[in-house]
Amino acid sequence: MKEAYGIITCTVKVNLPDAFRPVYGYSTAMELDDVLCRIESRLKAVGLSAHAASLAAKKPDAIRNLKRAVKNHDRRGITTETLTALAPVLKTTAAWLLEGAGHPSPGNLVRVVGRIAAGGEILPESGQAAPDGLYGIEIPFPIPEDAIAFEVEGDSMWPRYDSGDVIICWQQAAIADEIIGSEAAVRIVGGKRYLRRVQRGAVNGTFDLEAHNAAPIRGVPIEWAAEIKGVVRYGQWRRRSQG
Repeated sequence: MKEAYGIITCTVKVNLPDAFRPVYGYSTAMELDDVLCRIESRLKAVGLSAHAASLAAKKPDAIRNLKRAVKNHDRRGITTETLTALAPVLKTTAAWLLEGAGHPSPGNLVRVVGRIAAGGEILPESGQAAPDGLYGIEIPFPIPEDAIAFEVEGDSMWPRYDSGDVIICWQQAAIADEIIGSEAAVRIVGGKRYLRRVQRGAVNGTFDLEAHNAAPIRGVPIEWAAEIKGVVRYGQWRRRSQG
């Protein structure tokens, strides 16, 4: 199977070391030896030189400068911004490079578990969905095992998203009160699922679900919610063949 890696098309809102959101700053001098060791192990795994990897990440001399910092005990050896740029080149995550968190070579496969139709409704409803989802796809960046995806159909989410875009969420439920104002996949009482912006409802414990091109849904309890973590644009993912 051919592996594909590339650049995520939106900011991913999760905390290191759990996934990929950039948290900018410098690694401490105490960590630099370990960071360099992990980078060198991935260079060997992917068959790149330090110079080639730095160029591919658009961070010229980044690894050379890190080696110099380790030698001179300089705590300003590398920023987490640079590690975030190096991660897809080295086919790993910034979390692993920084702290060794997770697997050094996570997969880039995710299950599409619903299609986003008119009004942001996700079909099929949760009670009718297949346990393994509709189909699997390959995306151009590493992703946690509990990630799930939803494919946009037609102009259901235009102008926010185009037909064929894939929305990435984590399967583990978020607390609805903590994602007020954010777009999320949600399941309401009765099993219907939507991709909408979550706002606080007029009655305590209820929520309003807002859409770009459909009337809002007011005052509904949320059974499950998953905030959007990433978007893969049409043409940047491919469907896995069956079998």
